[in-house]
Amino acid sequence: MSFPPVTDAWFLAGPTASGKSTLGIELAQQLNAEIISMDSMAVYRGMDIGTAKPSLRDREAVCHHLIDVVDPDVDFSIAEYLRCAHACLEEIRQRGRRVLFVGGTPLYLKALLTGFDDGPPADWQFRQQLEVEAEKVGSEKLHRRLAKLDPQAADRIHQNDSRRIIRALEFYEKTGKPISSVQTHFGNETLPTTVRLLAPDWPRAILHQRINQRASAMYSSGLVEEVRLLLARFEKLGRTASQAVGYQEALKWLGKEISLHEALEQTQARSRQLARRQLIWLRGIAGCHWLNIEETVDSGELAERALEQFSNDPAC
Repeated sequence: MSFPPVTDAWFLAGPTASGKSTLGIELAQQLNAEIISMDSMAVYRGMDIGTAKPSLRDREAVCHHLIDVVDPDVDFSIAEYLRCAHACLEEIRQRGRRVLFVGGTPLYLKALLTGFDDGPPADWQFRQQLEVEAEKVGSEKLHRRLAKLDPQAADRIHQNDSRRIIRALEFYEKTGKPISSVQTHFGNETLPTTVRLLAPDWPRAILHQRINQRASAMYSSGLVEEVRLLLARFEKLGRTASQAVGYQEALKWLGKEISLHEALEQTQARSRQLARRQLIWLRGIAGCHWLNIEETVDSGELAERALEQFSNDPAC
């Protein structure tokens, strides 16, 4: 299924732990907008602590969409996300309100901005074979295989991003074509004139500190118990949900593969790696407006500063 690019909307993206959710509430209120979540893990019910979902109070203050959509034992594809997102987009516009996408999933952002062709359906058996192989020999070996078949895709995909590596290999296996041949739209990063993309920009050291503190807070707030309850209800999490940062490490601890201290350290490390990938994607988009933040500031003031960047733009 093909999905067109989104036009006439606001986007707030950025790395994990950069304060997007709180800023998004302020922006939405000032824009008279409703929020569509752009987080691939917030779609899962019951996965609350590790995904840092907006609170019920925040959701009462501003209408949020695409949060708590499916159970965590279900795999939710990007095509399913886009189908829901475009449906929400039209409903919000029919109510005469603006649309603000908020989240940090790079592929969701790219697909919304540039359009997306889903390609062949998932072959879960083939994917599972590659997942097992990645566990045994490492995702770097799969990345080298991809580099021989599709160098352009390999250049775009980090060697530790096993999920996207496997999808690219699967696409080649099923079509005989490189996935980069149908993702040429990803090379067009100029935003439409009616799209506004904002991103918080923290100094690296402060961002890492925020990430480490958030990970610690996740565990002290009951992340492991949340995962234990999910397993009791669903027996096991789906392929996507079980790979989420924090949840994967909690599952390893519950399986007695690592210590709790190691689980926390690995969660912090994977969160920092995720933030780096998110920033790389964002910095490749011309027209992204960066909000330079040197220290913690009031979210309301930051929202006003963000809107000032577009104050002379008649399209806003």
